[in-house]
This record gives sequence, structure tokens and C-alpha cells, in this order.
Amino acid sequence: MRDQEDKLGALITIHPGAGGTESMDWAEMLMRMYKRWAERHGYEVEILDLMPGEEAGIKSASLEIRGDYALGWLKAEKGVHRLVRISPFDSQSRRHTSFASVFVYPLVDDTIEVDLREEDIRMDVFRASGAGGQHVNKTSSAVRLTHVPTGIVVSCQQERSQHKNRATAMKMLRAALYQRALEEQQKKRAELESTMTDNSWGNQIRSYVFQPYTMAKDERTGLKVGDVHAVMDGDLDPFIEAYLKKAS
Repeated sequence: MRDQEDKLGALITIHPGAGGTESMDWAEMLMRMYKRWAERHGYEVEILDLMPGEEAGIKSASLEIRGDYALGWLKAEKGVHRLVRISPFDSQSRRHTSFASVFVYPLVDDTIEVDLREEDIRMDVFRASGAGGQHVNKTSSAVRLTHVPTGIVVSCQQERSQHKNRATAMKMLRAALYQRALEEQQKKRAELESTMTDNSWGNQIRSYVFQPYTMAKDERTGLKVGDVHAVMDGDLDPFIEAYLKKAS
């Protein structure tokens, strides 16, 4: 675990690839696999969003995995997952290959904390220029606050009281810093999403084969596990550990 974000919880999104009902069923199987893995490790799991398929499976799902270092472990699962099996939806019992993509985000609190320290704020006072009568214009009641680290400037001159103007300006500054933090978070998420590979053949990180033999193979580390059913029941640790060792 090297990244600062590793200690956070994780948000997992799952989307089926091309292939209709078979791929949607595969996406639902992956969702169950991650729920089982999380439960085995004592993490809290909550389904935030789920769009079911018309016949079976899911069109998309978002899972929140709450607990220390969930992200650090689950980041190994980001990528395209490939299934090979005889499809239960094929009346001729043919073997099908299906794909589904998994993406893992850091779980950040809905309330983004704003780091607003007094020593980072420069306050200037000046005479108000707007309406307000003689008192407003004759005293330095207007307030301008500058957040030195970011260069954000806000000002307020609506009240006659310098104290009230400063309190209002502080609210404005907090809102501006919150918006800045939110935009940076969204930008980072967009950058992460841009690294996602195509949800198709040749881009898979792992293959799960049910017929003509059973095996789960990680394409990045070469690790093979013969009991694919145990893997689908949440036994992912060998794959995750092998990936993290190789990446370290």
C-alpha cells in the first residue's frame, strides 16, 4: 500500500460489454463476487445504484465498500473481466465469451472538508461604495478577504457592521473553496476514467473459464486458480496479492 488514498473505502462500478443478456448476467455475477469478497473481509457493502437488465442480469451497478484500505486492495480489480461458459440463455447450448468492465474509485465523503485557516486569510477593509446611507460611506465597514494559497478573493459591503460583512465574506470564501475542491475531485475522477480500456476482447485483466475446463487466470501476473467457483464466491485474495506484489 503506497498511495495515500489506499486507506480509503472504495466505490466499484460494473458495466456489461457487448453481448446482451449473457454479458448482463456476467456483470451481475461480478457484483455478487465483490459483495462476497467484501463480506469475507468485514467490510460494509451498500448498493448505491442498480439498473437491472430486461431478461436477466444488470445493465450497471455501483457498490460502496466501506472500511479501512478497501481501495488499496480493490484497485487491483480495475479493468475488463472475461467470462467463457456455455450460456444458459442459448437454446443450442453453445459456448459464449462475455465481457464486463470494473472500475474502482476512492470513496470520498459527500462533505468535502475545506481547509480554511486564519493565517491563510488576508483581510482588507475599505469604505463601502454602494447604497446604504451616510454611515456606510463614512466608515471602513466593507471587507475584502483574500485566501493567499489559492488567490481566491471575496468581498462584502452590504452591512453597516464590519463584523457582519466579514462573517458574510467568510461564508462566501468557504463556498468558493468548496467549489474548487469539488471541481478538483471531479477532474481527478475524469482522469481516472480516461485510463479505462475498451470493454472487449484483448483488453481483459482476468479470464474466468467454466467450460470446457474450470480456471481463473490473471493476464497481468499469470496466476491461475483451478477452482473458478471459489473465486466467484469471493476468494480473490491470491489474485489481489499477486498483482500488488508485482506493482510494488
